[in-house]
Amino acid sequence: MTATLTRDCPFCLIIDGRAPATAVRDWSDAVAIVPLGPVVDGHTLIIPKTHVTDFADDPDVTGATARRTAQLCRDLDLVHANLITSKGVHATQSVWHLHLHLVPRAADDGLALPWHSGRSRKAVA
Repeated sequence: MTATLTRDCPFCLIIDGRAPATAVRDWSDAVAIVPLGPVVDGHTLIIPKTHVTDFADDPDVTGATARRTAQLCRDLDLVHANLITSKGVHATQSVWHLHLHLVPRAADDGLALPWHSGRSRKAVA
């Protein structure tokens, strides 16, 4: 796969070797890296080597990236994990290049998600 990169995208810079990152895995179509601020040990970002803005931008790239994430989860033998991605600023997207967060989980790891039992904060209040 030939990567289509964007000049000012931080993840494109990493993919192109112009910015540093700690690689966990490198495939022909994606790369897995340690994020700058991992929320728990083992937190990994899986990033396609083709620039797409978010998961709705190109379903084929999103599917291939999700497949790589599932492979990594199996290879790491993660029994409990969250898979998180975002689309848009109100959904907490801060880098405009598709990336999937693979977050290993453990009992009492202290990591809270933004929802509880499917209820919004407004509904709980």
